[in-house]
Amino acid sequence: MIDSSLIFLLLALQVIYLLYLITTNISMTFFVIKALKRLIEYFGSASDVFANKLINSDAYKPVSILVPAYNEEATIIASITALLRLHFPEYEVIVLNDGSKDSTLQKLIDAFDLVPQSMQIDNLIKHQPIKTIYRSKTYDNLIVVDKENGGKADGLNCGINISKYPLFCCVDADSILEQDAIAKSVLLFSEETNAIAVGGKVGILNGSVIRESKVVQRKVPKTQIEIFQIIEYSRGFLAGRTAWEQMNALLIVSGAFGIFRKDIVENIGGYRHTIGEDFDLVVRMIKYCFDHDILYSIRFVPDTVCWTQAPSDYGSLLKQRNRWQRGLMETLYHNRSMIFNRKYQQIGLLAIPYFIFVEALSPFITLLGVSSIILFYLYGLINKDAIIVFFLLEFAWGIVINIGSLTLDLFTVHRFKNILDIYKLLAMSFVEPFYYRPLIKVENLLASFNFLNTSWGKIERKSI
Repeated sequence: MIDSSLIFLLLALQVIYLLYLITTNISMTFFVIKALKRLIEYFGSASDVFANKLINSDAYKPVSILVPAYNEEATIIASITALLRLHFPEYEVIVLNDGSKDSTLQKLIDAFDLVPQSMQIDNLIKHQPIKTIYRSKTYDNLIVVDKENGGKADGLNCGINISKYPLFCCVDADSILEQDAIAKSVLLFSEETNAIAVGGKVGILNGSVIRESKVVQRKVPKTQIEIFQIIEYSRGFLAGRTAWEQMNALLIVSGAFGIFRKDIVENIGGYRHTIGEDFDLVVRMIKYCFDHDILYSIRFVPDTVCWTQAPSDYGSLLKQRNRWQRGLMETLYHNRSMIFNRKYQQIGLLAIPYFIFVEALSPFITLLGVSSIILFYLYGLINKDAIIVFFLLEFAWGIVINIGSLTLDLFTVHRFKNILDIYKLLAMSFVEPFYYRPLIKVENLLASFNFLNTSWGKIERKSI
């Protein structure tokens, strides 16, 4: 016989779990609908025409592109080659070799004809010592910095000190940036004087056809793990970030590709040494603007794509997601003064609480809620109708959101064009809530008990 107080506790857990499912599903459905409206408006505004006018005028702002690299010998040459072919009139590429132990530096020296060069540096932000600064004899806008290891945030801080332009762009060394990505993003800084950061869509590189460091055809990869991530990215970028931007409450600009106002970043002391440096930086920039009465906006460009190599094995995937969860919780903890603080308006009252309840606490709520349902079932205290309700909320509604998020892809210029690829994505949309999502939640749960751990973990990369 089960104790009445335990019954009450289990019922309370089920109510919390029910509220969590309703909240997350309604919010994600709202995000998909709001994003759909935004994408229809955006792709009807001829953004390509405006971007071309910008780069052919004097209205653009030059950009410093920072590429932190640690043991990236498999991808670094293709990534930098793509950056050197961007359609933009004035920019520099600064590669930060963060004490790599492989042949990353030597490959850069050989491929781009690098020679040592002295340079005057304003050390406004602290970072690990620089060993040598190289400049390319072939490309006058390419600089390579060989420095002692300090982590990604440290490398980016070094790049900010070296950079000479008012905007800087962070691009991962395993990514390929599309040729018009900078132009479309910088356009927003020219249109909006209040813009402090602009992020673009990050697309899964895996499976795509690449020629001369350029994605020429988008294709669905062969493995389930890679397909699941395409579905997940559709929810997160096209649906989630597009909708948050419309509410002026966007908190994340991806570390794989984002452009920032350098003066604001310098005023907050650069990147903080954390494994969630991208999320943390944006939250701190927002806090600084509110604290100093600075009007700001953070924008998301849905058709500006940075192609990145997603983990192709479960070991690497789980390490990555473990790191993301730890970075999320660490950022929320260090910026806890903003939580439910009316001073920070929609950020403190809506966006941050959402990330706490829906993202950070999700693994705990799911674990306790499912456990309570199982115990009730074993003791015969729950009927089939209640189980069906939970099933519909946890899985069936999730499938609908998956399909809705993938539908948003039809409104981008980078859509999948092969009908078989679309069928594969739709088929995996039915599987993802039952297999992939629970797996990620379990890993997030483990990460939550160890969120002060600053280890990145090694992720296997393939040549591109």
